[in-house]
This record gives sequence, structure tokens and C-alpha cells, in this order.
Amino acid sequence: MEELINSLSAADLQAAITLLKNNFTNPDAITEMELNRATVEGMLIRQAHGLMLLPPPSRGESTPAETSFYSEVFDGHVGYVRFGALTSANLKAMDKKLEEFGVKKIGAMIVDLRASGASDFAIAAEFAKRFCAKGKLLFTVRKPAARQDRAFSSDRDPAFQGLLLVLVDGETAGGAEAIAGALRLYDKALIIGQPSAGRAVEYSDLSLPSGKVLRVAVAEAVLPEGQSLFSDGIKPDLPVAMSVSEKRQIFQLSAEKGMAPFVYETERPHLNEAALLAGTNPEVDAAEAQRRNRGREKQPTRDPVLQRALDLVTSLEIYQKR
Repeated sequence: MEELINSLSAADLQAAITLLKNNFTNPDAITEMELNRATVEGMLIRQAHGLMLLPPPSRGESTPAETSFYSEVFDGHVGYVRFGALTSANLKAMDKKLEEFGVKKIGAMIVDLRASGASDFAIAAEFAKRFCAKGKLLFTVRKPAARQDRAFSSDRDPAFQGLLLVLVDGETAGGAEAIAGALRLYDKALIIGQPSAGRAVEYSDLSLPSGKVLRVAVAEAVLPEGQSLFSDGIKPDLPVAMSVSEKRQIFQLSAEKGMAPFVYETERPHLNEAALLAGTNPEVDAAEAQRRNRGREKQPTRDPVLQRALDLVTSLEIYQKR
């Protein structure tokens, strides 16, 4: 149906409207009001990344809690940073952590953008500067109505130079998509996960007479090579599926448990001298317990995206040492 509609010429569209008005069995369904509603509905569907219709803002409506910055070190030499919300507070936290990583001589880093989605491209550029070479154009924000582009370039030396992997998914939006694109371009960063949201735009909220809000994309981020991120987003180099609900659960629990329990398998017990003297076998006991609990005990939640990134780091390190 979409392909057929897109093939209609201007004359076809005008003729279709006239024929509907004159021939449809229910004339009340083809009024100017209904045609206007159909136009708005169709635009909201066809331009879902750039247009949204929102209810009137509520006075007591609370703003969503901002996700905090998080970091961890795996295997003593692989840094992991989850930007969270793109805010100045999280940027300061990351700067501090990057200094610590420098002292520890971290040679590989995983940048997790799966909890980052904001349209503040100025602060997004500050995050990207920590990884991109000085003097490089990071991205440009084009606003047709203003007839002037805003270019964001790096004006500082990067705080990290090494193997870089970036994690993205459908909740990676806005400035975070521009960061992922810049890191792929300049740092040859491998993108792992699922396609990003395709909403690397600035929105303007326009009030309607009823109080409802029409949220319109008024500017879009474009990478230095001319690639627009609007609508299509960032496509991963290595696709790995993961449900949003499981990811959010893991991120919430990581504040207490860290990310390691959601990446590494629990070490199985092994037969040892004490067990031999006691006449027991912990390997057999563990296997039997697992068999009994199968189907009753829910398997631990894992983060396959982060697991794949760590596996890739290990593989590359082995290859480089050969």
C-alpha cells in the first residue's frame, strides 16, 4: 500500500480526493475536517521520527529521572563507560574516570550509548571531543529555517586513544547518535547492538489552540561525510539483539551489583582433594541441582551486547599478539 501511494502523481492525488467526495457511500466521512485529520494522521505516521502529537502538558507532570554515568573495568584492562544522560554532571564524571583509566593504562574501551538520548548537540560534542582528534569536524546541525549551519569541531586533544567499541540500540537517540557516528568515522570504532532511534534532531514544541502540542523536528545532525542521521540512524557493524526491558533491568541492578554478573558465567564447582576425602563430587552435585531446578528457576539475565563486545576485544588482542 505504501509503495502504491508513493507512486501516485499530483494529478492522481487530486483526482482521488475528488472521486472520494463524489462517490463514497458515506459522504460524511469525506468532509474537509476528515480530510485534514487524515492529512495530519498520515504525516505523523510517515514522519514518525520528526513529528509527534502530544497531549496538553500537565502542571503536576514530573520530568523523567536522568540516568547517571557509570563505569567499570573488566579483566583489569578493558574500560567500560555508560554515558547515561548527556549532561555536564555526567561529563565531569567521565573526565574523572578517563584520568583513572589513563593511570591504569587501559588500552581498550567500550562506550555504552544505550541509555543516552537527548537533543543537546553542544553537550554531545563535548563528549565526542574526549575521543576524537583535535581540529576534526564532529558533526553539523542543519536548520533550514535559520539558513545557517552550526558546526561542532574538537578543540582539544582526546583523553583516550585506543581500541574503541560503541554499543547502541533503539534508545540511542539525538546527540548520542551523532557521537556514535563521529567515533566510527575518526576512531574506527566498531558499532555493536541494534539500529539507533534515527532521531538525531532538534525539536520545537508548537502549541495548538486546544493546548495540545505538535512536536516538530526543526534541525538535523549531519556527519562530516554528508551522512544525515535523521530517520535512518546508526546501523551497527555487528548486530546483536536484546530486549529493552532486560537491558533496563540490568542497568538498574548494575548500580548495586556492577555489570560483571550480567556478562560472566558463574564458575562451576570442581572436584578437589577435600571432596575426595569426604566422598562427594561437587561437579555431579551442581549438575544434579541444575537439572532439578530447570524450568523452575529463571535463568540469570545476561547482556549479550556487552558480552559480544568483550569477546571481540579478547579476540582482537589475541590476533594482535600473534
